Amino acid sequence: MAGKTVTRADLSEAVYQRVGLSRTESAQLVESVLGEICETLEQGETVKLSSFGSFVVREKGERIGRNPKTGVEVPIEPRRVMVFKPSNVMKARINGDNDSEGE
Repeated sequence: MAGKTVTRADLSEAVYQRVGLSRTESAQLVESVLGEICETLEQGETVKLSSFGSFVVREKGERIGRNPKTGVEVPIEPRRVMVFKPSNVMKARINGDNDSEGE
């Protein structure tokens, strides 16, 4: 079941339709929210959206990887990665459980 990808334009259109702002204001609002989320994550902080989930930045240490084609071991540099953890409410919605309690 392949789903449609939701774009910034789709989010802006949804804000325009539901909130009643102009299309330009809707696009600016979406950009502002996404920008704030990005800036917070860049600082290494967690972004928690109630009933939706959390975006968390994790530190991954250096480790040894292996080239699958040649079998040669190579070091993988330490890096930061972002993970998304859905809330219990979101998990229930995805699985069609409408009797779930709020988080």
